[in-house]
This record gives sequence, structure tokens and C-alpha cells, in this order.
Amino acid sequence: MGKTTTTACPCGGKDYTSCCGRFIDGGEIPQTAEQLMRSRYTAYTRHDDAYLKATWHASTRPAEPVAQEDGLKWLGLEVRKHVPAGEEATVEFVARCKTGGRAQRLHELSRFVREAGRWYYVDGVFPENA
Repeated sequence: MGKTTTTACPCGGKDYTSCCGRFIDGGEIPQTAEQLMRSRYTAYTRHDDAYLKATWHASTRPAEPVAQEDGLKWLGLEVRKHVPAGEEATVEFVARCKTGGRAQRLHELSRFVREAGRWYYVDGVFPENA
């Protein structure tokens, strides 16, 4: 019998394919802003510009590719709060990364909107006491 291998999802899920992979590679639509935020984090770890742009709201989406520093390595994600409010939601998270041998934390409160059944990232703010 062949052995089934699973790859942990960068967002913290046990298996990429059944976690964020079903959205990034499988064409499923995230049903919550938190699922979208987790899949966007995973897309950052994979340098998947197409997915990041497809899930970014047209009103704030950058025209250029989503810039990522050379040598940036994403280390982990902690979702602190998901607050759904009808067709809008906020997700507070802390993402850990390393660049130039130095560990950093990105603490963001992100805004999402749902249009025609799809969630989109709008923008985010960085709480001062991160």
C-alpha cells in the first residue's frame, strides 16, 4: 500500500490540501473572512501573486505585483480575533517572519467585504501596541 503524505499548511492547519490549498489550488471559495485571511497568508508564503490579487478588493488592489522582500521567510500565523458583521468583517492577526536574519512580527487588523458571495481583502491598520 502506498503511503499518503500530508504537508502542513503554512497558516497552521494540519494539511495544506484540505486547509488553504482547497481555496488556492482547488477553486473553492472561502466562506468566512478568516478563511480568506488564512489563505492569503499562505499565498504570501508561496509568493502566489495571482491569488493575492484575485482576493484583493478592486478599490484598493495594487496595479503592480505584490512586493515581497528577497529573503523574507514567513514563520507562523496567530489569528487573534474574527468579527463578522454581515457583508463586512475584521480579522486581527499576528504573522511572524524573518528577514536578514532578524525576526519580526506583523500585527494587523484587516478589513474584508463580501460581494456576490465572495470575500475580499480591503485594507488593514497596524495597532500601535503590537
